[in-house]
Amino acid sequence: MSVFEPRPLGNSDVLVTPVIFGAWAVGGWMWGGNDEADSIAAIQASIDHGVTTIDTAAVYGQGYGEEVVGKAIQGRRDQVQIATKGGMTWDLEGGSDPWNTQDRLGHDILIRRNSSPKTIPIECERSLKRLGVDVIDLYQIHWPDTTTPVEDTMAALVKLKDQGKIRAIGVSNYDATWIRKAAAAGPLASLQPPYSLIQRKIEKEILPTCIELGVGVIVYSPMERGLLTGSVPADRVFPAGDHRASHKFFKPENRALVNQSLETVRPIAEKHGVSLAQLVINWTIQEPGITAALVGARNAEQAIHNAQALSFQLSPEECATIRKAFDQTSAVLMAS
Repeated sequence: MSVFEPRPLGNSDVLVTPVIFGAWAVGGWMWGGNDEADSIAAIQASIDHGVTTIDTAAVYGQGYGEEVVGKAIQGRRDQVQIATKGGMTWDLEGGSDPWNTQDRLGHDILIRRNSSPKTIPIECERSLKRLGVDVIDLYQIHWPDTTTPVEDTMAALVKLKDQGKIRAIGVSNYDATWIRKAAAAGPLASLQPPYSLIQRKIEKEILPTCIELGVGVIVYSPMERGLLTGSVPADRVFPAGDHRASHKFFKPENRALVNQSLETVRPIAEKHGVSLAQLVINWTIQEPGITAALVGARNAEQAIHNAQALSFQLSPEECATIRKAFDQTSAVLMAS
């Protein structure tokens, strides 16, 4: 599978770029805020440099993230593929796993995983309006909702597809059992799980299940929130509102371990004339069963840098060397 060409998303008719613009930080929520002009410039630069698939979610900034994406693609709808996620509600009743947190402005909110047939159509309509589009290319359920049968959720999504409001159906953070149920209930195009050189849990059961069922896999956090860029020293202090401050992977000793592994593979990056971040992105999208990887950017410079990860191809031997360099680091961090 070429790293350069758009790829089919599972068995759907939607094509996505191997690198996808991940717009979580664009919502200005849990990442220490954002600059809207920079966010719009990042998305537009991404499109200009061949990364034309953009992934966002209603919960990112509680609608604000989708609004920013909508502004960025204005007049360019025919050039992009829009993916968004519903199923995490903060102003609708029902759902599971209540989470008391704060919105991007610091106000207290209660978020629930909610993918009931009653709320999905409401959420989809809101997303269409915020994005300023007539159809969403990929509409995904953000997290499993244990109060709603998978079959009921899929029925609601199939109805939206039949109505022409979405082109393909996806889920995120589902385990193998839930994936099988979803795929049996409707045309499931994709799964969005976490995956990186450090975090490879999906390789055991989830990824083989998706390959068996013909479900595309769009991975998130391939850079582990910037940790795999090689630019996060062990003594860096994160600002208030940045969730990385409390993440176990970002403990100083774990950062030091990751940076040691990155230094081991630096010669491969230098051989190709690319950065460590570009090397990691390229490795991710060449792994068997991986359709695409979500990579975030806060400004145009970062977006262009991410897009250039598509400018070279690693050999199978290089991919194996990179994987091996992180085997022990992955084991330590996942057990921490």
